[in-house]
Amino acid sequence: VAGGIEKANKIMMPLLFVMLVGLAIYVGFQPGAVNGYQYIFTVNPQALMNPKLWIFAFGQAFFSLSIAGNGTVIYGSYLSKKEDIPRSALQIGVFDTLAALLAAFLIIPAMATCGEELSVGGPGLMFIHLLNVMNRMPGGAIVGVVFYICVMFAGLSSLVNLYEAPVATLQQQFHMKRVPAVCTIGVIGTVVALGIQGIVSEWMDAVSIYICPLGALLAGIMFFWMFGKKYALDAVNAGASKPLGNTWYQAGKYLFCGLSLLALICGAILGGIG
Repeated sequence: VAGGIEKANKIMMPLLFVMLVGLAIYVGFQPGAVNGYQYIFTVNPQALMNPKLWIFAFGQAFFSLSIAGNGTVIYGSYLSKKEDIPRSALQIGVFDTLAALLAAFLIIPAMATCGEELSVGGPGLMFIHLLNVMNRMPGGAIVGVVFYICVMFAGLSSLVNLYEAPVATLQQQFHMKRVPAVCTIGVIGTVVALGIQGIVSEWMDAVSIYICPLGALLAGIMFFWMFGKKYALDAVNAGASKPLGNTWYQAGKYLFCGLSLLALICGAILGGIG
């Protein structure tokens, strides 16, 4: 992980950010882009009164930050004792939000320049509308190739995150070497993916509605309730330049666990949290 995808991402992810900024600036000067900005910044008070909107927004943040991801736990086990965990967590939240804002300021105005319906979502946002913008710009073919290579590496980093937990389990529990463990999980993942083609939507609903919030809730219960205050603070403050205190612990114990339970309940009632 550290010697492979991490090294590549140290180049690809900053490059992706730079390209997002550049493309957003380019799109901003195209005819019709102002309609996209109006759509982004128009406030609908009636919609804000709908509790489903807040639940769905919470669910998106829940998913985007990988709060329930077991890969986060595995990656955490690889960290040096000198790692400043609070600072790293803050940086993750900040850069994740910046990436989302950049994507919005790029894709929605890009759709507006093409006269598309701005409320439409899905893969077409990146692979149709954004591609149309690149096709119209000077050197767009080169920009497109580099951009989508960066996107591919971003996707691979997410795939590594998903596979790392079962791979690490095979290595630790069954003493398998790295390559056989990766191949085993890769084959199992491929077979499962091919076998659920007819129920992909239902499968993803089950994961997002039940498994992710439940995993986060169980992790919170174990970390904050079972391991106790001393263990939690010692673990998170091991390399911290500004150690977290009782306020953080109480927020994790009651607020995080409470919100995870809320996500589980509301997701089951509303049919999804994002």
